[in-house]
Amino acid sequence: MASATGLTTTEAPFIEDAQQRGELFIEQPYYMYSEENHRTWQRLYDRMADRWDRYATSHFRSGLDRLCFDREHVPRLEDVNQFLEPLTGFRARAVSGYIPAFHFFDSIAKREFPTTITIRSGKSLDYLPEPDIFHDIAGHVPMHTDPAFAETLVKLGGLAKLAAERAGTLQKGTGAAKRLSSMLRGITRFFWFSVEFGLMRESGRIKAYGSGLLSSHGELAHSVDSPDVQRQPFQLEWVVNQGFQIDSYQPLLFIVDSFDHLFALVEELEDWLRDGKLDNLALGDPDVGDEELREFLEGTVA
Repeated sequence: MASATGLTTTEAPFIEDAQQRGELFIEQPYYMYSEENHRTWQRLYDRMADRWDRYATSHFRSGLDRLCFDREHVPRLEDVNQFLEPLTGFRARAVSGYIPAFHFFDSIAKREFPTTITIRSGKSLDYLPEPDIFHDIAGHVPMHTDPAFAETLVKLGGLAKLAAERAGTLQKGTGAAKRLSSMLRGITRFFWFSVEFGLMRESGRIKAYGSGLLSSHGELAHSVDSPDVQRQPFQLEWVVNQGFQIDSYQPLLFIVDSFDHLFALVEELEDWLRDGKLDNLALGDPDVGDEELREFLEGTVA
């Protein structure tokens, strides 16, 4: 029987226990969701509907239709996958929270999207200290129904393994860890400014396809309408050297022309990685910790 808090982000003992046991991938204990959790999902979904109609790319809106979400209840991942997997081979896979970058990108390359199963508190719909199921399922997964976007995501995910392999071939004394840290910053920045906060030009208008925008009631409108946002053409040399903020609205966003354009940019990123052009990028966010570097250098996968 569900507790009063259910599976509320930062308040779920089930998640804390899984993390203490070192379990990255878990099952979704659907019975644990409380009535308040379901009401929060409904409130989040209902208030985003008009924003999606106005600001989201048509690819995202089509994805919503294909997934047949229940607006009144937190989705079961098995139901989501029943609609999603036949379209692009992608499936949502439950995780216990933060997943190291190597595991995250490796999962995407295998068409498995690491999905948080907790949901934010209904008392603070806009405040999100960490990803939740609304961000991951309502923000990300509709895009995974689009074949062109799915192929781009798979190719981007594969760059993590390529970075690990390239770092492993560097000779001692060549600063392998420093170079790998730079490579990972470049890949992560590309992901941030595309998959998370990407804009696309569609029929002459700017629309959002990034999940960080599509799951935020305030920032979605802000990203397209606000004069305070710099919106620039997506140029690789800018993106991979650009730090970002995680705790405020983004002041700088990048625009692609199509998913074919985005796929071509990922291919260019791969060429840069192979040629060593990601080895010495500008410092700044994201910070790459020693543990993540170790996992990349060892090439370990759960």
